[in-house]
Amino acid sequence: MRRPLLIIFLVLLTDQLIKIYIKTHFFLGEEYHVAGNWFILHFTENNGMAYGMEFGGKFGKIFLSTFRIVAVGGIGYYLWTLTKKKEDKLYIVCIALIFAGALGNIIDSAFYGVLFSDSGYDLARYLPEEGGYATFLHGKVVDMFYFPVMEGHFPAWFPFWGGEDFIFFRPVFNFADASISIGVAMIVLFQKRFFGKKSVVVEELPPVTPEPEHPHEQSAF
Repeated sequence: MRRPLLIIFLVLLTDQLIKIYIKTHFFLGEEYHVAGNWFILHFTENNGMAYGMEFGGKFGKIFLSTFRIVAVGGIGYYLWTLTKKKEDKLYIVCIALIFAGALGNIIDSAFYGVLFSDSGYDLARYLPEEGGYATFLHGKVVDMFYFPVMEGHFPAWFPFWGGEDFIFFRPVFNFADASISIGVAMIVLFQKRFFGKKSVVVEELPPVTPEPEHPHEQSAF
């Protein structure tokens, strides 16, 4: 159990240190070019769903956060059972990465709204006197990694997006997202190792020699 716990600790520590630094040192929308135009630190926040979509207002946010907490609890229990059964070590590493990443984003949603001021107009402050920008479970997830490696536009004949511009890779993500993606990718890559049917070795028994028959054996009487 030590290895998955170490992985979870390191992922959470790295994820939260990066997020707290970005949130307290970057204005919302500010960016820093680490390597030209293809690796950029870009501070943005999302409400916990893809593409910044909302989910039924405040009630929807609570429902989504609660669902994610329950899901992470289930993943944690599954990870515990894997370690108890001493399953494939690499598979345990994959589940630990997914668990740590999901938990890292839940920390943002659950506590950042209470612990930090709003990033909309100024640098966020830790434990502001006026209180945080949101209540428990209503915080926003901090994202910062942006890799617009390739830009271009779809040809006019391309279905749906013909003539429109595109950027690859457009989504801005965080370290926790990367941890989840790596865990999932490794499961897909090594699925035969993890889920392939184990061959059953049948031990061949030596042939049985039939006892000789004695049809003409004389009677004792």
